[in-house]
Amino acid sequence: MDQGHKLYRSALNPLLVQPRRPLPKEAAVIGAGTIGPDIGYYLKSALPGCKLFLVDIAAEPLQRAEQRILDYTQKAVAKKKLKPETVAAVRENVVYTTDYKQIKNCDLVIEAATEDIPLKQKIFAAVEKIVREDTIITSNTSSIPADRLFSKMQRPQRTSITHFFAPAWRSLPVEVVAWEEASQEVLDYLFWFFAQTGKAPIITANAICFVLDRIFDNWCNESAHLLENATASQIDRVAEEFVFAGPFFVLNMANGNPIIIETNTRQMEEGSHYKPAPILGSVDRWLTHRPGSPIDVPEDVRRAVRDRLLGILFSQSFDIIDQGIGTPADLNFGCQAALGFKKGPLDLMRELSEEEVSRIMLRFQAERPGFPQARQPLGAYQDFQRFILVDEIDGVKIITIRRPQAMNALNDEVTAETLAVLTQYATDPAVKGFIITGYGTAAFSAGADIGKFPEMLGDSAASAQYARECAKVQVFMDQMDKPVVAAVNGLALGGGLEVAIRCHRIVATRSASLQFPEITLGILPGIGGCIVPYRKWPQGAHLFHKMICLGRPLPAREAVEVGVVARLAENYADLITAAIDEVQALQGKIPRIPEGQIDIPEIHLPDDPKAGNQTLSREAVAIAVDTIKAGAKAENLAEALEIGYQGFGKIACTAGAQEGITAFLEKRPPEFKK
Repeated sequence: MDQGHKLYRSALNPLLVQPRRPLPKEAAVIGAGTIGPDIGYYLKSALPGCKLFLVDIAAEPLQRAEQRILDYTQKAVAKKKLKPETVAAVRENVVYTTDYKQIKNCDLVIEAATEDIPLKQKIFAAVEKIVREDTIITSNTSSIPADRLFSKMQRPQRTSITHFFAPAWRSLPVEVVAWEEASQEVLDYLFWFFAQTGKAPIITANAICFVLDRIFDNWCNESAHLLENATASQIDRVAEEFVFAGPFFVLNMANGNPIIIETNTRQMEEGSHYKPAPILGSVDRWLTHRPGSPIDVPEDVRRAVRDRLLGILFSQSFDIIDQGIGTPADLNFGCQAALGFKKGPLDLMRELSEEEVSRIMLRFQAERPGFPQARQPLGAYQDFQRFILVDEIDGVKIITIRRPQAMNALNDEVTAETLAVLTQYATDPAVKGFIITGYGTAAFSAGADIGKFPEMLGDSAASAQYARECAKVQVFMDQMDKPVVAAVNGLALGGGLEVAIRCHRIVATRSASLQFPEITLGILPGIGGCIVPYRKWPQGAHLFHKMICLGRPLPAREAVEVGVVARLAENYADLITAAIDEVQALQGKIPRIPEGQIDIPEIHLPDDPKAGNQTLSREAVAIAVDTIKAGAKAENLAEALEIGYQGFGKIACTAGAQEGITAFLEKRPPEFKK
């Protein structure tokens, strides 16, 4: 059994777990200091109808917590993140109290007090006397193993660590610790619960600092050790090659020096090399700069700092994987989604040659003896799927795109990994078929990353070839003899929708929505979006005209009416069940995309085309219309798809595409001139 399945015993995709209990009706957060109110706000934002108790021993922090949650809701309304009626529900049924007895009916209690073992044990003993026997009790500790907190409890099987990252209401990852006394039912529930409420839970082994704090704390501690040879600002500037903000800037924001001292002191159980840098205890704030500011760093200093930072990053990554504390995919994902790394540590290793990684680690070993080194050949640390999860139910492979930080947007590696799984099992008699879905409840896939496309603007041939290369999964599915069903769990946009429509059937949740928004960027859906819908569902041609040329969204209920979606589901669990049923129904009778010419109705569009209130590029719309018409007249599917690729290449040479893509990258509305 590989490490992934040792940690993830039930499923890799948390929403494939079938919980035995519902979402909590009442929940409590104990500790109204730094992170407790943020956890409370996350709970109420995700579950507005849930009654929340925020508990502390003193009234003053509770008052500050109440004001913080009020401020959060006001900002959410101002930024249109929450509707006013939702905000009202978030603010209601929040009880700020010093009386522990009020939490007696809570289904879930999350402790977020100071990192002090006796204090936490005292809290858990008090809570256990008050709550029901089936109440789940967790701790938000960042470094203390679960057995040291819960082993004295009467019912330790209902406990785990649930480690949030700042800001807890926004940061996606939550570490859930699989310790030996926790029941599988409780671990499964927490795993499912966090995903259901918008988080991206990571299961870790019960080790000091778990996965992500081993990275962050040692990254910061090693930076402090480097102050003998460089300034804090110089170290931060070098670190910005890898992270959005350097370690000292982050420590200033979080008042994090005491945390690093505490966690690294605890990690000294594994060796004296983890000793906290003495300077951490004598400095309140570091003299550094705003991220991105120009800072002069001599080349020899830059090389020395860079090597040391990569050395500690790689050392901890090797150790996490070799000890089985976490999976390579979770390590990579968590470093980016929780810690602000631009690329995962294993991606950084991959970009460097093995010779260069070996050089860095030899230097690190000489400068910092005692730290873990790789126990396996370096190539072994690259053998994993970075962006997809693969589960199996009843002989059906379920491929989940896991990029929740990008709403499961596609990139070249998502495509390659998906294609590899389809290819591997396409002829396996034990596999009945496949389901492709997205992680979480918000999005199937919000399209394709722009990736290299901006470099190709103005180059018709290169852009058309880019479209062909992006279509490899779709072309492979067209030829498969085993069914592939798209389980659309939210938004399916652009390239994501182009994957879904090439599956042999689509099922969707009632809240799902399908859209080709490319025209708002001055481009068109070039991976079959202008071709396939008309051939598979000719009765929906009028809708497809508006979707492709005007960016009109297609709600799932309308998609059912025109046959694009076969079935609707109420929730994620029902969605997967429906998708499995469709795989079964399609055994031996895969529907093929029609060949030959097809008739489509005339395309009537306004002289001043708009997507909502946004004026579109008339030139881009005209090319989209021409591409649709030419694709319909093609003698076969391959020819039609090629017309789509060529249309994408042609539109890439327009001023509209240049403006649309530039505006997107600059995060502003486009201003199309023609």
